[in-house]
Formats: sequence, C-alpha cells, structure tokens
Amino acid sequence: MKIGQGERWGGRALLTMLMIITILPLVSIFMTALHPSGTVPNGFEWPEDPQWGNFVEAFNVANMTILMQSSTFIVLAVVPLSLVISTMAGFAIGHLRIPGSRLLLFLFVFGLTLPFTGIIVPIYYLERDLGIYNTRLAIALPLIGLYMPFAVYWMRAHFVNMPGEISEAARVDGATTWGLFWRIHIPIARAPITSLGILMSVWTWNQFLIALVLVEDPTQRTMAGALGAFQGHYATNVPLLCAGTILILLPTLIIFILFQRQIINALLQGSVKG
Repeated sequence: MKIGQGERWGGRALLTMLMIITILPLVSIFMTALHPSGTVPNGFEWPEDPQWGNFVEAFNVANMTILMQSSTFIVLAVVPLSLVISTMAGFAIGHLRIPGSRLLLFLFVFGLTLPFTGIIVPIYYLERDLGIYNTRLAIALPLIGLYMPFAVYWMRAHFVNMPGEISEAARVDGATTWGLFWRIHIPIARAPITSLGILMSVWTWNQFLIALVLVEDPTQRTMAGALGAFQGHYATNVPLLCAGTILILLPTLIIFILFQRQIINALLQGSVKG
C-alpha cells in the first residue's frame, strides 16, 4: 500500500514536532549552564559572556573522575552477565521450546508490568540483611534482575524466528545443544545482542533511583545517582547544576550518536518480528 502525500508530510511534521520537544530542554539546560555561577537565567537567554569554566568547576566539584570509574564498574558488572543470561534464556524459550516455555514467557512478560517503585523497599531491606547495602553490588544485582524480563523477551523475539532447518542441519552434522547455541546461533544473533548491550549500558549509566536509595556513599553510585547529592549541595547554583547535568548526559549522547544505526535497526527488527 502506497503512503499518500498528506500522510507522508503529516508523519514528517509529527516527527519534527517530537524532535523539537525533545531537544528544547537540552538546549535550555546548556544555555543556562553558560551563565555566571549563582545567577538565575530567565528562559532561553544566551549569556553575554559565556562561562565555559562552569563545566570544569562542575567536573571538579562533583568528583566526576571517581563517578565515571564507579559507573564504568557497574556497567561492566551488569551488562555482560545480563547479556549471557538473557541470550541463553531467550534461546531456550524461543528456539529450543523447552517444556514450560510458554509459562516462562508469561512470567517474564508479567515482570514487565511490575512497578519498580513497588519493589524498591523490599530490595532495600533484603540488601541490608545480606550486608551489601551501600556498595556497588547493591546497584548491580537488582539491575540484572530488573533487566531480565525485557532482555529475555528481546532475545526470544529473535530466536523464535530462526528457521528450524538451521538447527536440524547442525544436528545432522553432530552438533550438541551447546555447539548449536555457541557456534551457529550466537553469530547470527550478533546484531540484537549488540543493540541490547548498548541499551542496557545507557540505562545502567543513567540509573538514578536505585543508586539514590540503595547507596549512601556518592562515590559508589552511578553518575546520574550522584546528581541527587550534587543537587542537594548546589540547588541554589542553577548554572553549576545544569553544567553537571550536561556532563552526566554527555556519554550517553555520544553512545547514541555513534550507534544510532544499530539501535534503530534492532528496534525495527523487533517491531517486525515481535
């Protein structure tokens, strides 16, 4: 079915409007960060003398070097393990069709509906009893569990559409289940695995609520989680607070710019195969 000219222009107008709505807050924060420290700018106002040093001051005040190391450690602890578990689970549920796979899929989908704010308090008491409260593990372990419903469903959407003839041919050649998974299907699933890893890395880097509730030491949090402590100390210094916000968002913006094609392709692939 061909798309009419009106529908095409309507879609472009809608996307343009959404892009403007998304970009305007970032532009406003960036312009505010360039104002003199301690002032309160009014709306979209470019300063006469941009204070680029605000970014350096925010970087030093917030101990960004330590926060980047902490965020990197948490990302490296969460993303690889989450990818391994979700890929194996998605392969078992979507391709091998193990006994009870429908029930398992239902449970994972049900996990997507659980409100995070409703389970953060039990997680707090559990981690306090386990003795991992106020550590980086207090952030990493819950994130691995919270990512599983979406990650497993994402990988299952890929494996469920893989032709059975591929596995049958490998079985004839003597491939075991592990060999079938590791040598045949993992190379084919490289695109969805990479895209899922990028998404989880960005989500982990920007994790705010878990880091703020389960970790008291700002140096053990993610960069976004430390923004809460930064705001508490410098809430009246709006330009410095905005400069810190831009520095925290910068790594994720760079990731999306560098890998936007892979992310968009994976999202489109999921929408077709879902």
